[in-house]
Amino acid sequence: MEEIELQLEETQELMKKAVEHTSSELLKIRAGKAMPNLLDGLLVSYYGAPTPIQQVASINTPDARTLTIKPWERNLISEIEKAIVNSDLGLAPQNNGEIVLLSIPPLTEERRKTLAKQAKMECESGKISIRTVRKDTNDALKKLQKEGISEDEIKRAEERVQKFTDQYSTKIDELLEKKEAEIMKV
Repeated sequence: MEEIELQLEETQELMKKAVEHTSSELLKIRAGKAMPNLLDGLLVSYYGAPTPIQQVASINTPDARTLTIKPWERNLISEIEKAIVNSDLGLAPQNNGEIVLLSIPPLTEERRKTLAKQAKMECESGKISIRTVRKDTNDALKKLQKEGISEDEIKRAEERVQKFTDQYSTKIDELLEKKEAEIMKV
């Protein structure tokens, strides 16, 4: 019985992580608003070492369409610009000698639809992760049954696993709904 509870706790934790990962991936999809997390994952060459931009500069949003990047050291401005140009952000950086400015253009209808598709794909990946966890857990429960745990207990545990699956899949659906609304809002 204890093994089943441990298995179910682990299952729930893994499913929760799948939802959290999906949520963080959705944050990276820009919805036409300037947000500092748009630059997450962008690496700048800092004395020859690739370094996350957040570690070498402060990033602010003075308005809904502009990001300002103020490096701790002035000589990093060209490296920051180079990193932005070489990224897949599709943005053209400008600098005034002290800060790098990024103007976020409004999204076209076509781009919105592309971003919505991208969000759907991320959410589907999250659901696949949840279903994989369910399958692995059910396989582990079957092994426990072979080790002598009653069929009724295994059935109850499988039902709980299915409830977790439904619960976390619904959370991902809610994340997608919110992200699509954010993307399609003009």
